[in-house]
Amino acid sequence: MTLLSVQGCVPAPDADAVTRASHSVTFADARAAYQTYLKVSDSAAATGDQASALAVVTSAQWAQTRSQYTALVAAGTPVPRYRYGTPTFYVPALSGFPQWFVAAADRTTVTGGKPGATDSTLMLFAREKKTEDWTLSGTVVLSGRLPAIARDVDGYAVPVSTTDTSLLLRPDVAGATQAAVVDDGPSSPAAPVVAAGPMTTRLHAAQAARAAAEQARGLQYQWLLQGAPYPQVGLRLAGSGGALIMYGMYLNTSNEHPNLVAGSPIPVPAEFTPLLAAPTEVGYHEVLANWAYQFAAIDPPANARDGKLQVIGSQSGPSFGHAY
Repeated sequence: MTLLSVQGCVPAPDADAVTRASHSVTFADARAAYQTYLKVSDSAAATGDQASALAVVTSAQWAQTRSQYTALVAAGTPVPRYRYGTPTFYVPALSGFPQWFVAAADRTTVTGGKPGATDSTLMLFAREKKTEDWTLSGTVVLSGRLPAIARDVDGYAVPVSTTDTSLLLRPDVAGATQAAVVDDGPSSPAAPVVAAGPMTTRLHAAQAARAAAEQARGLQYQWLLQGAPYPQVGLRLAGSGGALIMYGMYLNTSNEHPNLVAGSPIPVPAEFTPLLAAPTEVGYHEVLANWAYQFAAIDPPANARDGKLQVIGSQSGPSFGHAY
């Protein structure tokens, strides 16, 4: 289960870029939103305050944070805290709403006052309108080095439209293309334009193996990676003409007796038990277990030789559980 709280000292700010009228989000805005999130979420983790923790997150991050607190508080386990390194801010040159920016920072998990593993992360902050506060929409743990992001003369990142046709895949169909491979595997028509990896071919293999194991028990297991109404953003890469894109998705799974005929109880995965509406729920017919994912991917330019969408980071957590 992902752990989404934070702890850390105030990061050293980037050098201020020149702020023009077209820059509706400034570097100062980004720093302030980032620091507010660190302060509120760390205080919430220290006291197990789920309401405060959920007040500063939305989208995939909200679903992941909710399941984390629900499970740990119910078990009487302290919520781990995070310590962040100095962030790098990628603030796009925007002229209106919705507003967003990305912060990159190393994140160390702190449990019982002892630091643990450190990961490189990207954090997507967003707000839809002026009357709303900034929230953390999603976080990904990077599986490798982040390519250089293009910046304009003022130091602002260059945003990419979700309908940009200069890329191999329009950003608004990248998630669906990834999903085709996760759902159908190497036989999918989308496979030639999606790189193999833990969140594509290996995720399909893991789900297919689970389905085979459940079939041996007389059950029918199905999965579907599908789009979610979460912010989708993109930043131009330096030099290559490609883009870093970030988007969220649901992975919905079901495990059932054939034709939903009542049978022996189907086990509920342990991480989903705290999400059941009532502890009396029993899977005599079916168990539903859904996940919320945040992804980051590199979308190469349309003219790239043998170009493929490469998913370079993700973070997930349970979002819904039901048994009946």
